[in-house]
Amino acid sequence: MVRAVFLDRDGTINVEKDYLHRLEDFEFIPGAIEAIQRLKEAGFLLVVVTNQSGIARGYFTEDDVNRLHAHMQHELTQHGTGIDAFYLCPHHPDFGTKTGEGDCDCRKGKPGMLLQAAKDWNIDLSASIMIGDKRADLEAGRAAGCYTVLVRTGYGEIEYAQGAGVLADAITDDLLVAAHHVLGVKGEV
Repeated sequence: MVRAVFLDRDGTINVEKDYLHRLEDFEFIPGAIEAIQRLKEAGFLLVVVTNQSGIARGYFTEDDVNRLHAHMQHELTQHGTGIDAFYLCPHHPDFGTKTGEGDCDCRKGKPGMLLQAAKDWNIDLSASIMIGDKRADLEAGRAAGCYTVLVRTGYGEIEYAQGAGVLADAITDDLLVAAHHVLGVKGEV
């Protein structure tokens, strides 16, 4: 079995922009590329797990999200690194074309995307980490049995102020500090 770091996307890896789907709006948070490099070099499988309710809302398509992920991956390969897998939840409980369509197991805070990735990639969830900026990220990580880290980027500071920190095993300023913590380099929490 392998160890993974599950990464939320918006607000954790890239600058939070509501319903991000245009390539020209994508921007890495400072230090995120280095964090990804370090985690990858340490032998972790890197898996992005992202709620994309803009699909259910009709703001953009799954193809738009896949294009954004391809762009992100291209940028990372320019730095000699990359993400191993991307999982997305296109649902929202209040939107969709069929009754009950948004009632899924993949939308974070449920662990569906993490469980599916574990099955697909032979991941040891108890030896893995979930890093994100929202309560839902931490809930999904805890439900899957992962170590959880709340970053204060994106919505992280607001979520922390609203009590989400109680769900986190660690709280860090950003993804790079989270990577240092995970790797035991600095332990800044």
